[in-house]
Amino acid sequence: MDLLNLIIYSIYLMIPAYLANGSALVLGGGTPMDFGHNAWDNRRITGDGVTWRGVIGGGLFGMIIGGLLGLLANYGIGEYYFIIASSHITFLSGFIPQGLLLGLLLGFGALIGDSIGSFLKRRLNFERGQAVPLLDQLDFVVVALIFISPVVQLNLSMIIIILVVSVFLHLGANIFAYLIHIKDVWY
Repeated sequence: MDLLNLIIYSIYLMIPAYLANGSALVLGGGTPMDFGHNAWDNRRITGDGVTWRGVIGGGLFGMIIGGLLGLLANYGIGEYYFIIASSHITFLSGFIPQGLLLGLLLGFGALIGDSIGSFLKRRLNFERGQAVPLLDQLDFVVVALIFISPVVQLNLSMIIIILVVSVFLHLGANIFAYLIHIKDVWY
């Protein structure tokens, strides 16, 4: 596979994770996952920014996006992605069920990764909204990749491309969200 196709495939693979992560901001609010409790260090476990509604809503949104990508593959759009991505999903047949599974794993993986990142930021004495370069951009990506690793074979080139591209896409999405007043900070 040439470099351009590898980049396109890598980005396409991560669409459910990217959109799930972004949708948690819109779908979130309500009860924090840590229920307002503190950890052993008297700091919040994850903070008010990680909510049950955001994690569940965003994770399910990722699953829906995966299903839609599967539906598009039925019409020849992104079919190659599913042939490659689903080569280890032998217990499901059809692009839509495979897409739903990939979307579920990527969506919830991304949001669990974001929650872990929030947990780490609290332990490192960073307040909600404070920038932590690379952790802010990659926490959700790394865990999403771990979640899909049992069913998708990723080579080192793809992982590196996903990590590099994700940093720039995440920053771009955050700048856009800041400009349209969805986020308070540009990072």
